[in-house]
Amino acid sequence: MSRESDYGFPPEEFEARVARAQKYMREHRFDGLLLSGMDNVRYFTGLDSSFWESYTRPWFVLVPADGIPTAIIPEIGRAIVESTWITKIISWPSPRPEDEGTSLLVQAISELPRRFGRVGAELGRELRIGMPVAQLNSLIGQLRGVEIADGADLIWQLRMVKSAAEVRKIQHSIDIAGEVYAAVPDFVRIGDSERKILRNFRSRLNEGGAATIPTLICRADVGGPFEITGGPRERPIADGDMLFIDTGTTFDGYFCDYDRNFRVGSITDELRFAQEKVWDANEVGLNSVRPGVTAGYIFQQMANSLSSGGQDLNNNGRMGHGLGLRLTEPPSVRLEDVTVLVPGMVLCVEPALEYQPGKIVLHEETVVVTEDGCRLLTPRAPRELPQIS
Repeated sequence: MSRESDYGFPPEEFEARVARAQKYMREHRFDGLLLSGMDNVRYFTGLDSSFWESYTRPWFVLVPADGIPTAIIPEIGRAIVESTWITKIISWPSPRPEDEGTSLLVQAISELPRRFGRVGAELGRELRIGMPVAQLNSLIGQLRGVEIADGADLIWQLRMVKSAAEVRKIQHSIDIAGEVYAAVPDFVRIGDSERKILRNFRSRLNEGGAATIPTLICRADVGGPFEITGGPRERPIADGDMLFIDTGTTFDGYFCDYDRNFRVGSITDELRFAQEKVWDANEVGLNSVRPGVTAGYIFQQMANSLSSGGQDLNNNGRMGHGLGLRLTEPPSVRLEDVTVLVPGMVLCVEPALEYQPGKIVLHEETVVVTEDGCRLLTPRAPRELPQIS
């Protein structure tokens, strides 16, 4: 189980994040960074709250190109923000639909020392702003001489590289899930429904110390699931199925994301071939991860491995992604992604194969890029499918 000391970060961690952000702001020609998405607010403040589930009250953090961040928040959140490392806090009595902090944002942004006349915001790839679009438009319309520009490249340049403390959080969430995966053959039986398996899996994750379990997928079909994104069914697993379980469990805000496959009773030669083919491609991908190569290079190596006898068996749009405060983050392990890997990046490497129409096998492992290669964070799945009887 987790100890209280396992949670949170020291102020020095956040100070280092702000310093890096300010360095990148000069490179990207920004006077500040306006953040309202829950993961970015948490990244800079350490704020842990389930209040994000309410869209009534937006929360903001303004990081200047020099100096300390300002939290611009609803009054109801002042006490919890005061418990973080943030010392500059401005609040308003919310809900106040006619002005949910917009006037305070206009004032704070207008008072930033103006060098470039641009403030970055969460407008680009794989980001979401935490306010209504109408409010953003109102903010833009009220600002004079300041452009709200896309800050996605800066944000991901910052967040793609994890600190050692962040990697420890990810490892902790992986370990929680790993203990439950290892126990699946002991608590799952032929005849159990997908819903029952999922409930038992979720219960064990909670007992193991999971903070939240935003993603948990349990699918089984003869020879493999026909899709791996939907919710569980009442369908009982049966002899000849392959059971697929995938979880995005969190610890202290940081996700794990990996799956495990199980044979239910007997196995066909075709499924055994696909299992070994995808496992081998995963091994190729893991061995390809090192500083200096691109995300696209890793994709190409796995795509080559999935091909057989001159036949291209790869039909994947991507075969992996980054991981952190979100279940999926840049880079994408896809052919066109030219992101160069550097130490500290955390990647999920996940080749997949539809080896027959409607039958999918996918393997996913997680690594952190090191100075001379990578380190496996997940316990490596066996090449032979574990059996459920």
